[in-house]
Amino acid sequence: MDAGFRTMRKMSFMVLLLLAAPAVADDDPNRRTDLIAADLNVPEQVFRDCFLDVQPDGDKAPSGARQRMNKAILLPCLQAANPSITNALLDQVMDRYRPEGPIRN
Repeated sequence: MDAGFRTMRKMSFMVLLLLAAPAVADDDPNRRTDLIAADLNVPEQVFRDCFLDVQPDGDKAPSGARQRMNKAILLPCLQAANPSITNALLDQVMDRYRPEGPIRN
């Protein structure tokens, strides 16, 4: 095998790895945006765009005020893409993919 062919194989492998990586929200590397978007029946990019202004809590125990603030940002944005998304559905889907499990208040 010549060096050019080996280089091309390595580059192809790296591209495949990048394509196979799960999509995650920019600020939360543990959240699977592809699965969340599918469950909410919105395009993944819509979910990612709506999530941009959300402020996840660093210690993963957001106060009630922070939860309401984030929901006030996220829910109407998602409902613009899919009006059938309810508060209860959004909670259910987000809890399903929250790495630490559902938020308990």
